Amino acid sequence: MKAKSILFSIVLITVTATTTFAQGFHIGVKGGVNAFKLDGRSFTDEFKFAYNVGAFAEINFTKHFGIQPEVLWSQTNFRTATDFEQIVPNGFNSVKGSLNYLTIPILFSYRPSKIISFQLGPQFGYLINQTTIAEIANDAFKKGDFSMVGGVQLNLGGLKLGGRYFVGLNNISNVTNEDTWKNQGFQLYVGFRII
Repeated sequence: MKAKSILFSIVLITVTATTTFAQGFHIGVKGGVNAFKLDGRSFTDEFKFAYNVGAFAEINFTKHFGIQPEVLWSQTNFRTATDFEQIVPNGFNSVKGSLNYLTIPILFSYRPSKIISFQLGPQFGYLINQTTIAEIANDAFKKGDFSMVGGVQLNLGGLKLGGRYFVGLNNISNVTNEDTWKNQGFQLYVGFRII
C-alpha cells in the first residue's frame, strides 16, 4: 500500500511540475490489442492476444522532447505447460489463464518530426486479478510487475497510432523458485487526443 502511495505521489508531482514548464500539454484516450506471453518453462512459448484500454497525457518540453505518462488496463493471456505440475506441486497442466493489470508507463518521447515519436521508459504494473493455476495457490503471481517499454508512435493531428515492445524485468512467480516468470510482448494501439 505504501509503494502505491509513493508511486502515485511521484506521478502526480511529475505531471504537476512538468505542466508548468511544458510547451504543450494534452490528454487523450487509447485502446488496442496485446500479443503477450509469460516467459518461463512453466508456460507454453506462444504469444496470446488480449486487450489494453486507458488514458494518456502528452507533456512536451520542447519541439522534440517530452514525456508521455499513461494509465492502462492491460491483460495478459497464457497457457500453462503440459508439465506444469512438475514445477508447481498441485498445479494445473495445459490450463488457459489471464492476468489483468493496471499499468503505468512513463515514457520519454523524442520527436524528430511532428508525425513520429520514438518512446522509451519504465512501466509499473499492479496485478488486479488472476486466474487460479494451482490447487494450493490462489495468488500464484506477485502483485507488482516492473518492465521496460520501447516503441514508435505516429502523430496524425489528434489521432495516435502506435506499436510497442515490452519486457518484464522482475520475476512475477509467487509460488516457485524452480522457474522465473516474466511478462513479454507487443502492444498495438489507437489513441485520440481530447484536449
